Amino acid sequence: MTTGRGFFRFSSPASFYPLAGRLVPWFGWSAAALAVIGLYLGFFVAPTDHQQGESYRIIFIHVPSAWMAMFIYLVMAGWSIISLIWNTRLSAMMAQALAPTGAMFAFVSLWTGAFWGRPTWGAYWVWDARLTSTLILLFLYLGFMALRASIDDPRRSDRAAALLVIVGSVNVPIIYFSVRWWNTLHQGASVSMTAAPKMATIMLSAMLVMTFAAWAYAIAAALHRVRSVILEREAHAAWVRELPEVGEDRS
Repeated sequence: MTTGRGFFRFSSPASFYPLAGRLVPWFGWSAAALAVIGLYLGFFVAPTDHQQGESYRIIFIHVPSAWMAMFIYLVMAGWSIISLIWNTRLSAMMAQALAPTGAMFAFVSLWTGAFWGRPTWGAYWVWDARLTSTLILLFLYLGFMALRASIDDPRRSDRAAALLVIVGSVNVPIIYFSVRWWNTLHQGASVSMTAAPKMATIMLSAMLVMTFAAWAYAIAAALHRVRSVILEREAHAAWVRELPEVGEDRS
């Protein structure tokens, strides 16, 4: 009971704010170190692909970005469900903090996919099922942020944005299963939980390291951003006015 009570006390913005500050450097430096290792493995150690040549190396950025874009949206949906059911302020703040990072990963996945598609398909863009559903995911992220900005009352914006995220989460399985449900140009999954990998071990290792780097970066960015969100939304709370950094800004 003591452990559970200690865990749930971090659901308070006042308790979570200093914890987030302590965690940001750990995840930030981990992301940087993993990215250096992953890029070195992917661009200098992994062999040239016998079909796609050197152009395939963009997958070490493209695939982790696509995975993170989908994963972050599902995490946002989870926070939104918690926010609607228990009316917790921090849950809505976490969803708000995750959105820009998710949008960035969705954009990077589309951008790198375009550069991968040019030598592979002969075009930067095709109205492929996976590409189109990923573009919709980017619009969902942008729509979430625009909706929040358009409503002045924080509680109303929390509820409206949460409903948008939850309804839009149906797009994530569409992205994932699109290559199975429709005849698309996009290649099938190279990594599956139910089948052996379709790539060399060093290629898979580089991709997984880059995925962990993207994961650590997303956590660091979200924690850093949620601290700003907390300060903005809790500006009138006594504990915020007592923070050293807030006192320095006012002086």
